[in-house]
Amino acid sequence: MDSIGPVGLGSRDGPQGCPPEGLPHPSDSSKVVQKCLQQFMVTKAQLQQIQDSLLDSMEQALMGHSGPMPAVRMLPTYVGSTPHGTEQGDFVVLELGATGASMRVLWVTLTGTKGRRVQPRSQEFVIPPEVMLGPGQQLFDFAAHCLAEFLEALPVGNQCLPLGFNFSFPCHQTGLDRSTLISWTKGFRCSDVEGQDVVQLLREAIKRQGTSNLDVVAMVNDTVGTMMGCDPELGPCEIGLVVDTGTNACYMEEARHVAALDEDRGRVCVSIEWGSFGDDEVLGPLLTPFDRALDQESLNPGAQRFEKMIGGLYLGELVRLVLAHLARRGILFGGCTTPALLSQGSVTLEHVAEMEDPSTGAARVLAVLQNLGLRPGPSDVELIQHVCAAVSTRSARLCAAALAAVLSRLQHSREQHTLQIAVATGGQVFERHPRFHNVLQETVMLLAPECDISFIPSVDGGGQGVAMVTAVAARLAAHRHLVEETLAPFQLDQERLASVQVQMREAMAKGLRGEASSLSMLPSYVRATPDGSERGDFLALDLGGTNFRVLLVRVAAAGVKITSQVYAIPECVAQGSGQQLFDHIVDCIMDFQQRQGLGGQSLPLGFTFSFPCKQVGLDQGILLNWTKGFNASDCEGHDVVALLREAIGRRQAVELKVVAIVNDTVGTMMSCGYEDHRCEVGLIVGTGTNACYMEELQNVAGVPGDSGHMCINMEWGAFGDDGMLDVPITCFDASVDRESINPGKQRFEKLISGMYLGEIVRHILLHLNSLGVLFRGQQTQCLQTRDIFKTKFLSEIESDSLALRQVRAILEDLGLPLTSDDALVVREVCQAVSRRAAQLCGVGVAAVVEKIRENRSLEELTVTVGVDGTLYKLHPHFSSLVAATVRELAPRCAVTFLQSEDGSGKGAALVTAVACRLAQAAQV
Repeated sequence: MDSIGPVGLGSRDGPQGCPPEGLPHPSDSSKVVQKCLQQFMVTKAQLQQIQDSLLDSMEQALMGHSGPMPAVRMLPTYVGSTPHGTEQGDFVVLELGATGASMRVLWVTLTGTKGRRVQPRSQEFVIPPEVMLGPGQQLFDFAAHCLAEFLEALPVGNQCLPLGFNFSFPCHQTGLDRSTLISWTKGFRCSDVEGQDVVQLLREAIKRQGTSNLDVVAMVNDTVGTMMGCDPELGPCEIGLVVDTGTNACYMEEARHVAALDEDRGRVCVSIEWGSFGDDEVLGPLLTPFDRALDQESLNPGAQRFEKMIGGLYLGELVRLVLAHLARRGILFGGCTTPALLSQGSVTLEHVAEMEDPSTGAARVLAVLQNLGLRPGPSDVELIQHVCAAVSTRSARLCAAALAAVLSRLQHSREQHTLQIAVATGGQVFERHPRFHNVLQETVMLLAPECDISFIPSVDGGGQGVAMVTAVAARLAAHRHLVEETLAPFQLDQERLASVQVQMREAMAKGLRGEASSLSMLPSYVRATPDGSERGDFLALDLGGTNFRVLLVRVAAAGVKITSQVYAIPECVAQGSGQQLFDHIVDCIMDFQQRQGLGGQSLPLGFTFSFPCKQVGLDQGILLNWTKGFNASDCEGHDVVALLREAIGRRQAVELKVVAIVNDTVGTMMSCGYEDHRCEVGLIVGTGTNACYMEELQNVAGVPGDSGHMCINMEWGAFGDDGMLDVPITCFDASVDRESINPGKQRFEKLISGMYLGEIVRHILLHLNSLGVLFRGQQTQCLQTRDIFKTKFLSEIESDSLALRQVRAILEDLGLPLTSDDALVVREVCQAVSRRAAQLCGVGVAAVVEKIRENRSLEELTVTVGVDGTLYKLHPHFSSLVAATVRELAPRCAVTFLQSEDGSGKGAALVTAVACRLAQAAQV
């Protein structure tokens, strides 16, 4: 397809015989007409060039790289959300500049319910020419007077009414209610307004008028009003397109792409102000002599070049200039012209639409031209319709190229292969020229075939749309208050964190003395960390869930080499007798030894047993209670090492030397201690949470000896079970605790660990949904399901690398019908819950390292914390928040965090290796 434009014109039938004297021959006339109208044709390549050039200008402007005279401005409007359909209330709208030389005031009532509509009341006021061109204060005083006159007839009373200001001129907005006029257009030239905040000028005028019950909430241009004026039941519109006296478009851009905002959350509506697009390089080949003449006669020569080829204010004038040209060439009206035909503005958009209409066009051509004092012949009518079609078709197709640029931008920024989107349309050209819409739609499909677009006429964008912007702003403000109120208890300041640190230190001291405390402070009987001299082959068992591992750990000068095998524990075994469970474990060990060629060898064995135990020796651990789905009989209250040894005895074919029973937290510390000899703290933050550290043996009651060290298993998940935790326990925490298998226990763990964070978030989302903040207040069945919101979702949702669209996809997989606003709130909830968890974890670490520093009477302590656990490792911000909290609360401790590699396996072997090393040293 080489060109896009009206069908080429053939020879026009003329009078029989020779033309009158001075008029061109019919064949010459046809060439003149063809040449004249050919100038309005635009090739597909030219349209694509405009599309690409405008897209490039948009992206440069978004990044803030525009030159002193930008082709487009890409102005953020601070409208951050599209309507939900739940908006309600009474609103006043002042509309200035959308309808030329008139001002409109409206009273709009939004019901917030489907199907129920209240027709707005409105009144139009003609703006006198002297006001349009006079001092700015005079214009705004006129606006305030119109508002007062309109409200006098309504039962307002003492009601304070939010007002939306539809100001349809290029502005630079710095807030929803702060907007500086860049330049006047559309025939306005009021002095002392350009460069001023027009909202403030209006407020001052309202104050002078004495109308005190109006609150100017939002400044909106007609394009944004058009986008927001769509019926929410038809789905959210995210592009607004206006072709009125002027033309413009807006769309919802990802906020992180708008350099002027310095914001990385959500979306914001950007007004493109594309009427100014039109540097000579792009539009030069398309500018006809008629475009240049129109521009020279305008109030702003050289400006708004693109708008002058599209906008309704100019289409009639272009047609008039063409008709006058053809008349002077003797091709129309028998070569006659009239003063009216030669007068600027005598042909309007309405005239063009009427004359082009194929059903009534011929009659309307005659009527319009007769009003201009012309006497068109029968052959003139068809030609005039061709002129109208050429001008309006070019307008529609240029507009389509610009819209295609917006679609390309959205497709790219949202990383969507196929863009499905609704475009709200508004303005006189759409309303009065039906064919314009058809041409626009066809051309957009040609230029953006991968986009699925629905065009939705806006319901009075300048009126109801502006009211909707104001209503949405009110809704967002109300929702923001509810979100902040809900999440406030999760915000822990440094004073509160320091208080928790003091409480933990007190509980640690009591637990070490053997006094009643929520911190058990259990001796692990691990008396040293690795020094690097450990050597040998060791077996390790890792039992902590429905699968367990058997490992061969070889410690040599070159490092540690691990070979392992995973074995399943059937549910019937986990729920059966203790003898059955431990026989199954020994059978798996025998299978592993056979596979590794270790038959007949008696290797030292370390046993990681990740269940609550009270150790009374390095190789003695009394099971306090089963967790994690285990319920094997005759085990609780018994020494699990003895149970394992008994099972080994029943299988006489195997010889094993059980040296140590190890908690996974201790294993983590020992695993990292092999890599970094300064590691004296172990930390687990995964499904559960716990910590251990090397304490001075003299401080550990119940264990003989006053010199050396002892690793203490804190079991800090139970911190606060005595009610002494100075952290606000929210109603959401209380709900999670009530629904847990151990209500009232492990209170600290329930604020921190992965088993519970997702559930806390789910309860918060249910609460916000009940308040109407989320999911438009519609009940979501999936959120009623316990544990459906996994803690891993927090890590994914808070990931910096995921765009909001991907976050929405994660949540929509759960069956949550999200808007962009909802996705932002869900992310904020996740951030609040995980931040509190990380800060509390950091408080615990700070308490531990300060205890070590004070134990050793050091001014400065350098220490490493070995860490394991999926929450710590996979959450994008958890680790940095823990470290930041430790720096704040323990400023005299230089703490390094080292992630463990297989603490529960390798660590158990290293505990065994250190025990063997110490035993050998004692023998020497």
